[in-house]
Amino acid sequence: MSGVVSYRFGPFAVDAASYRLLRDGEVIPLSPKIIDLLLYLVARQSALVPKDELFAALWPDVAVTDNALTQAVSELRQALGDDPSKPTYIQTVARRGYRFIAAVETPAAAPAPVPRADTVHAPSDEAAAIAVLDFTNVTNDKDLAWLSSGIAETVTNDLRSTGALRIIDRIRVVEAVRRLGPDLPALARDLHLDLAVVGSFQRAGDRLRITARVVDTTSGEALADAKADGLLADVFELQDRLVAQFAEAVGAARKDHWVRRSNRETSSLEAYQAFTEGRVRLESLDAALVPGAIADFERAVSLDPQYALAQVGLANARFWQYEMSRARNQPEASLLARAIDHVRRAIELDRDLAEGHATLSFLLVSAGRTGEALTAARRAVALEPGYWGNQFRLAHAAWGEERLRALLRAMELYPDFPFAHFEAAMVHIARGTLDHAESVLREGTIVQDRQANLKQRYPAKGLHWLLGLVRLAQGDVTEAKVEFNREISAGASQLYAAEFAMNAHDGAGFACLYAQDPAGARAMFDRALELFPDHARSLVGRGTALAAEGRRKDADSAFARATAAIDALRRGGRASEAALAEAFQHNVNGRADRAIEALRSLLERAEHPFAGWTIPIEPLFASLRGLPEFRSILATLADRAR
Repeated sequence: MSGVVSYRFGPFAVDAASYRLLRDGEVIPLSPKIIDLLLYLVARQSALVPKDELFAALWPDVAVTDNALTQAVSELRQALGDDPSKPTYIQTVARRGYRFIAAVETPAAAPAPVPRADTVHAPSDEAAAIAVLDFTNVTNDKDLAWLSSGIAETVTNDLRSTGALRIIDRIRVVEAVRRLGPDLPALARDLHLDLAVVGSFQRAGDRLRITARVVDTTSGEALADAKADGLLADVFELQDRLVAQFAEAVGAARKDHWVRRSNRETSSLEAYQAFTEGRVRLESLDAALVPGAIADFERAVSLDPQYALAQVGLANARFWQYEMSRARNQPEASLLARAIDHVRRAIELDRDLAEGHATLSFLLVSAGRTGEALTAARRAVALEPGYWGNQFRLAHAAWGEERLRALLRAMELYPDFPFAHFEAAMVHIARGTLDHAESVLREGTIVQDRQANLKQRYPAKGLHWLLGLVRLAQGDVTEAKVEFNREISAGASQLYAAEFAMNAHDGAGFACLYAQDPAGARAMFDRALELFPDHARSLVGRGTALAAEGRRKDADSAFARATAAIDALRRGGRASEAALAEAFQHNVNGRADRAIEALRSLLERAEHPFAGWTIPIEPLFASLRGLPEFRSILATLADRAR
């Protein structure tokens, strides 16, 4: 890729190709947005860059507040160790903008780049980037509509397995086409493409013709054409023949492992159709579609019991069923066990199925077996490092710096996956660096809100709730309420919507308590309990509000219900959540020493390395923040998150 450079200043180097900031050769984890900011400033070294220009460059077509830019600059300064009162690198020009003031070295032969916030930045030593678009259903055959994405997915996977091209993930391709239409130049700019595969299919009786071409997105030239004719029942062979015809032309020579594996894939067209339709349902994360996805995957498995990918699909679908019960005190553990059984079966069928190992990792985290989960996730990344989903599953199983590194790579591969920002913010909150957490969350909420009216694959919830808690911990009640209301109004059909709506109602209740409005707080906790009637934190909050209203008898009743909920959490195998809720209950009833003891026990016996990560921002612990014993707990939590 010509035209991208590295910049050096002081002990730092920022690489516009690999999208990394290094200090003396060591990578400093930063989100893509912060790298964009740094690149934009260093490319204009010594020049005043107005705020409006930075807003346009970093958040094109998105309305954000001044605080978003302030937080981004603050995070960049912290990464550089720059003191804003005596800046070495970034100078603030009051009410106008920012100036990069350090001496910058660039390779003399390379032109300076203009960083874009909406592009994917590939490592400098990797091959051309290629995307596969949905294949056009020429005959508009409704019975074969599913093949449009099915062929594209299969061709994408075949190309990925060659290891010779940088494959743009299908999720990003589908989303870009939905936003921009089939305009290839626009898609190339948005996805930072070198090549694109465009094609079509048509049926005549029991026969199918698939045609495709590889297009150079810069020149518009067709580099390779391919055509495959045959029986509809032989669609898999037709797709492989298609890829084989143009693979060599784009430098993707066939490898031995590229041959279709009978256990990974299927020879049954019906099973393939059922799997494809189930995957599309599941990736919407629409709770109402999960039962249909389960039925699809079960049908695929019944048609071909050796179909490993269908077993993985069924594992994921069962897991999402389990997740629907997650906010209950006693979730449906049998669903999680069944999901793990399905994915282990998939790995038995194909030991090198990266998606199987990644899915197993995700499930094992929920089962509290984080050591095994981390091993499985690392195996998935070793098998297929260029897939964002494997990097995200590794991040989910890991903690501290390993999580941040994996999330950074996941966001490089898939910038529009907002939940990655949530998981990065978890680490920063546990470390007590709330300004970093806020910056990451604000970036994530921008992505989440941009997707709000689109039918997204893997949409996100919860970022506004978490941002609200961060703002509340910093004493900003007004903005915290705004964020909680944004979470509540974000819709209820998505898989985690009800859980985060409950969390946001709780957050709004705590904000009312901060504002000395106990009646308003009680109303918020009551709305949370309408969603999950036995939720311990909501019950403790309600008891606190009732006590503040002087209704001691009613408060004691709410606290008694909370105690029963805590016991139910323990019986449900959720010891960490029980310990946290117990600490809430002790503290609001004037037993600070017992609250500290419960938190210490949580950290000593936690089933997850990230257990207790919300402690620094929990509103019910606000009164503990000045105690040395509580500061000791925060130090332990921060140390674990390094």
